[in-house]
Amino acid sequence: MVFLCISLFASEPIDFDKAFKESVKIEQQIKRTSFPGKAYNIKDFGATTDTPDQPCHEQINLAITTCNQEGGGTVVIPKGTFYTGPITMKSNVNLHLEEGATLKFSTDQKLYFPGVITRWEGLDCYNARPLIYAYGESNIAITGKGTIDGQGSNETWWPMCGAAHYGWKEGMHSQKLGSRERLMGYAELKRPIYERVMTPEDALRPQLINFYLCNTILIEDVTLLNSPFWVIHPLLCESLIVRGVKIYNRGPNGDGCDPESCKNVLIENCRFDTGDDCIAIKSGRNKDGRKWNRPSENIIVRNCEMKNGHGGVVIGSEISGGYRNLYVENCVMDSPQLDRVIRIKTNDCRGGIVENVFVRNIKVGQCHEAVLKINLLYESKENCNRAFPPIVRNVHLKNITCENSQYGIYAVGLPNKDCVYNISVEDSQFNNVKKGGNRIENVTDITMKNLQINGKTVK
Repeated sequence: MVFLCISLFASEPIDFDKAFKESVKIEQQIKRTSFPGKAYNIKDFGATTDTPDQPCHEQINLAITTCNQEGGGTVVIPKGTFYTGPITMKSNVNLHLEEGATLKFSTDQKLYFPGVITRWEGLDCYNARPLIYAYGESNIAITGKGTIDGQGSNETWWPMCGAAHYGWKEGMHSQKLGSRERLMGYAELKRPIYERVMTPEDALRPQLINFYLCNTILIEDVTLLNSPFWVIHPLLCESLIVRGVKIYNRGPNGDGCDPESCKNVLIENCRFDTGDDCIAIKSGRNKDGRKWNRPSENIIVRNCEMKNGHGGVVIGSEISGGYRNLYVENCVMDSPQLDRVIRIKTNDCRGGIVENVFVRNIKVGQCHEAVLKINLLYESKENCNRAFPPIVRNVHLKNITCENSQYGIYAVGLPNKDCVYNISVEDSQFNNVKKGGNRIENVTDITMKNLQINGKTVK
């Protein structure tokens, strides 16, 4: 059976100024956090520095709970190194790390079980408690000039991905030994979430920060290091600001910030140096994503710096709920280990519509593969029902400069299906493109206006 994705919009000139005026309206919709003036120093609850064998998460969680029960305020992490286990955020609490303060999270897996409800690679389950977690909370923040260190390394957490170059050895637990496939199977068979209980032996690593069904969130100025898995993972959240955050996480699946089924998000003035995508927008995988049918929407990314990573700003691959309205501007990206600048990755297991992507004023020193990568054959060997061709439409780039890459545009559609359309790149210049130009397969509706590759205008 051939599935056709019918175009609803004809290609026409794009008014970027008009488009970005919509981002101003979105920003005005984002609710801001606000906290009472009361402060709760974790030392007053018994937390002490430099005790790696005695993590103080019980004292930190007591301070957070007390702050919450007394009407809210700021829980202060003072200067010094505090070793901790999992932290649970509560409504009306600002967890503030003073300059010189460091939270180092224990790598003892037993502290993170029993698990909590979350998603792992877009699949609903009970899994290891994220290092900082909140469920159903409102008006929460993590702020300050301090550091949060997940202590992921080739000796801890990262070998669980199953790759030898991240420290995995024969006899170790690994997600490649059946647990990832089993969880994917649970979703395909529509097993209820309460039956999807993962264990330490399943080796599905936790996120550094996972806020689930929360609203009115601020993450500002902190430095986030060495997560076991994804760094910031807001899930089914609304009104989120991530500002001035520095993320360094070269581990496997080390995504920087992954809003999943989130609405009204601002990511600005951040620095990303990651082992996977810097920013990856998601909305659930396959049947789980279609079940919730909650797109991510209304996300603004501006004034960020991207170094290493699989992609700078990415949509997918767990994007079955769809995505709409992305505004990216005034970012700098530069690294031979940054694979793509703008990336959309999906396949015909996912379905969903990705639409209304506007990108302007991006300066790229170098990227490894392509400035714009659209791939509808991502994870082509995935075992799933392939009756759900995705749609990608209305993707527009303007004033993008890149000094070194393999390709300019690399677009791969689905054979015999017209699912990618109304794509444009204008007023852009790509130099030192090693393969000489663009690579476009099974995609026809791409407009190039004043696009120069290696000094020549592309028609």
